Amino acid sequence: MSEETLEIPMERLNPDTLQKMIEEFVTREWSESADSEYTLEEKVTQVYQHLHEKRARIVYDAESESWNIIPAVKNGGN
Repeated sequence: MSEETLEIPMERLNPDTLQKMIEEFVTREWSESADSEYTLEEKVTQVYQHLHEKRARIVYDAESESWNIIPAVKNGGN
């Protein structure tokens, strides 16, 4: 993670804000995906579960003044 990138712990976000961030992420990242068999609610639940299980994380890039949800990097990985 660069000096300009900060991780935002999901626990520090207001639950309504977190919900809206996940919804925005899902509509932005999966809008044209082949995963159309899943509803918005199911996709949001999947992302929330990944965040809760620390398989994904929320990051803020100070340089671009934007946030994103990215896969978590596993220690000792390739």
